This record gives sequence, structure tokens and C-alpha cells, in this order.
Amino acid sequence: MLRQAATAQRRSLCIVIRIIIAGEHAIVRGGLRHIIATGSDMVVTAEAGHGSDLLGKLRNCAVDLLLLDMTMPGVSGVDLLRRVHAEQPSLPVLVLSIHDEAQVASRVLRAGATGYLTKDSDPALLLDAIRKLGDGGRFIDPKLVDALVFETHHSDVPPHEALSDREFQVLQMLAAGRSINEIAQVHARSAKTVSTHKMRLMHKLGLANNAELIRYAIRHGLTPSDLPYG
Repeated sequence: MLRQAATAQRRSLCIVIRIIIAGEHAIVRGGLRHIIATGSDMVVTAEAGHGSDLLGKLRNCAVDLLLLDMTMPGVSGVDLLRRVHAEQPSLPVLVLSIHDEAQVASRVLRAGATGYLTKDSDPALLLDAIRKLGDGGRFIDPKLVDALVFETHHSDVPPHEALSDREFQVLQMLAAGRSINEIAQVHARSAKTVSTHKMRLMHKLGLANNAELIRYAIRHGLTPSDLPYG
């Protein structure tokens, strides 16, 4: 009821949520723009297709909310989120991701996001999430709420929480069967750099070979059905 009242008040005052959409694929941005256009209290004022473009537009455009698709070229979505949060800590950020694992959502929220929604969600849920962030709240995909609560109150911190964001991505992709060269191509890094990330994460997790890595990822629910990390 309180959220409905806040939304009604915003509409009565003709206050519109100004949104910037950031994501690699123009067709996805277009679909999001189409959904947002169905809401009379929100409007897309800018789009960005890569990290530097987003940061530049955030510095020069007046926006109230960032809708961030985690699939961005040449940069980790979490790394980009941290840069955005460092420059504009008060800007609400709603993250869209293919990942429905609580561990991924938790990392994104710790990096500065105020909302997290999976890409298979109903369009109406996207509008609800935008409105909630626009009213100063937070939003978590309903499918993940219980899992996130459990993770927050669990006393044991798993070893993979000590990994850097890039190491975490490499772990996921290796567990999904991607080769070093494939990972390097996806993230625009050299194979040598990816190999270094692999070596470091294997050391941190105490793993001896790829078989142990895969077993670890399965045991901790770190094997998403689709990649890259987005």
C-alpha cells in the first residue's frame, strides 16, 4: 500500500523516473525501452553500449536510475558497477542478469547495486522494480529472496568469496567447460592473463586440477546454465 501511494503521488506530481539503459546488445536495449514506454511514470533518456560510454553519459546526463545489463563488452559487469558506485554512490542501479544463483546476486549487491532482477522475469516485474528503486527502496528478484536470506545468515563463508570478480568469472566459465582461449576471447583478455587468473583461483581454493574445480563449482552451485557472466 505504501509503495502504491508513493507511485500515485509521483504520478499526481508529474514526476517521471529518468532512466539510462546500459547493455551490450542494441536489440536488448530496444526491448527494455519498449517495456519501459508502457509506464507513464518513467522514461528512457539515454542508452550506453559499453562501459566508457556509460560513465561518460552518467557524467553529462541527468538520470534518476541506471538499468544495467551485466553483459558488457571488455569489462566485468561487477567491475563496471563498482566504478559507477564510486562516481555516483547515490544513483539507484537495477541490475539485469541471466544468473539466478544467490552467490552471483550477492556479489552484485555488495558491489553497489540497489536492485537485482533475472532476465526471465515478467515485464511487469521490471516496472515494479524500477518504481521501487525510484521511490528510494531496494528490489530483489522474488525467486532469490529466500536463498539470499539464507546466505546472509549462514555462518560459514565459502572459499570462493575470497576470489576477485575476474577470478570468480573464470571459475564459472571453466566449470561450464570453456577453454582458456574461449574465456580470453569473451572477456577481451590474453590467454596468459586468463591462465594467471586460473592459477590464482586454483591456489585460493586448494584445487589441484580441472576435475576438482568442476566438483567444487557444482557443490557450491556456481555452474550457471548460460555464459558469459551477464
